Amino acid sequence: MHDSRETFVRHAFVTGYPVKHSRSPLIHGFWLKTLGLQGSYTRQEVSPEDFAGFICRLKSAESGFVGGNVTIPHKETAFALADRPDALSEELGASNTLWLDEGRLHATNTDGFGFLANLDAASPGWDRTDRAVILGAGGASRAIIQAVRDRGIGEIHVVNRTLGRAQELADRFGAKVHAHAMAALQEVSAGAGLFVNTTSLGMDGEAAPDFDFSPLAGGAVVTDIVYVPLVTPILRQAAEQGFATVDGLGMLLHQAAPGFEKWFGVRPTVDMNLRRLILADMEAH
Repeated sequence: MHDSRETFVRHAFVTGYPVKHSRSPLIHGFWLKTLGLQGSYTRQEVSPEDFAGFICRLKSAESGFVGGNVTIPHKETAFALADRPDALSEELGASNTLWLDEGRLHATNTDGFGFLANLDAASPGWDRTDRAVILGAGGASRAIIQAVRDRGIGEIHVVNRTLGRAQELADRFGAKVHAHAMAALQEVSAGAGLFVNTTSLGMDGEAAPDFDFSPLAGGAVVTDIVYVPLVTPILRQAAEQGFATVDGLGMLLHQAAPGFEKWFGVRPTVDMNLRRLILADMEAH
């Protein structure tokens, strides 16, 4: 039996609105080249009003794509329009990875996978704790709360300026997740082994408030999903206070791997060559 990859060239995409700044084409293009695979991965800027039509053409095979990635603002709509969203997407209500299989559009969300894979690679053993603090209750925090909970962390404290937003996430993700206003940050950080910033604090060189990480456990890890700049103010402060830090770039790289395997049939490796390529692009822009 011939490998299907030998009979036709596969094409995948990233769609969003806007999508011109996405680095996903660089990531997947690197893997296609290094693995010697024929195929393409391109940006498809689609407005919200045109998104349902884009998905219809994907399902009918008219577009010629075997699947792709979905970014803001289409993740919730992608989930709603998929034929077979998986359990991760069902709980999140959002999908970032789509693929066709026997005429049905499948969907998952790989953000949580990327977050955990980044921590596992950069700070193995980070999960030997029973308490995590997650700063922020926006859309980016959902997959991270889900992933940390599913890894087995017993207490997850979501701290947010608006308590109601944090409480919505606690209600969504179950008894291990607790909601707090910002005033409780120091208290709930006591003994925590993981601190995650999911907010935009410090993004693109903007200032961030001073944080006192001293209540954290001695071997705690502080990570930030922001990766521009690579060393955010929060990570810099944590490092200055003696804590291990993990930047957010690895999450971007690792979350891409499951989709690539679905579309092109090979599981790619996140390595230093790929990281250097993206860092060079960040420096150039």
